[in-house]
Amino acid sequence: MEYNSQRNRLLIPEYGRNIQKMIEHTIQIEDREKRNMMAKAIINVMGQLNPHLRDFTDFKHKLWDHLFIISDFKLDVDSPYPIPSQQTLHVRPQRVPYPSNAIRYRHYGKIIENLIAEVIKQEDGPKKDALVASIANFMKTAYLNWNRDTVSDDVILEQFKELTGGKLKLNENFRLNIAEAVPQQVQRKSNNNFRLRNNNRNRNQGNDRRFNKKK
Repeated sequence: MEYNSQRNRLLIPEYGRNIQKMIEHTIQIEDREKRNMMAKAIINVMGQLNPHLRDFTDFKHKLWDHLFIISDFKLDVDSPYPIPSQQTLHVRPQRVPYPSNAIRYRHYGKIIENLIAEVIKQEDGPKKDALVASIANFMKTAYLNWNRDTVSDDVILEQFKELTGGKLKLNENFRLNIAEAVPQQVQRKSNNNFRLRNNNRNRNQGNDRRFNKKK
């Protein structure tokens, strides 16, 4: 009896042991023309075993690449596509550069700094004033998401002045108009009401099932 631990390792297990044995046998064939015929026959079988690969545009190309990978790149046949090498298979991916941009206030994020840079380029007028006011209000919203206990408009306006470098001005009568965070007592009461409605709904559904069962 032959155990899997005594057999060669499956290089691509999705195709199974028989495909790998067929490829290993093809490698031993001395006649090149016969090897090419066997390779094409194996490709057809591989395609039938994995019909989901047909959704890819390079379906045939992928099968031929898998053929050479399963042969451990020892199969010498004529391929309609460039033959891959073992070096290209194990090439390491390029390192993804980590963004090194320093964010002055992380609770505002990098987006707010990019917005400020774009608004500074705008021409003065009502449109620019509206954008400046929106940025200030957005800063208060972001601050509330970070700290719901206390928020001071003076702190927001001072940080707005720092981020803009004094290049954006708010109107003298401007007031931040973003609503305060929902008090915890109100939020807790809302959650309790939601759970109570769910419990009542589940209780009614259970009564209906018992009633229907008795009928």
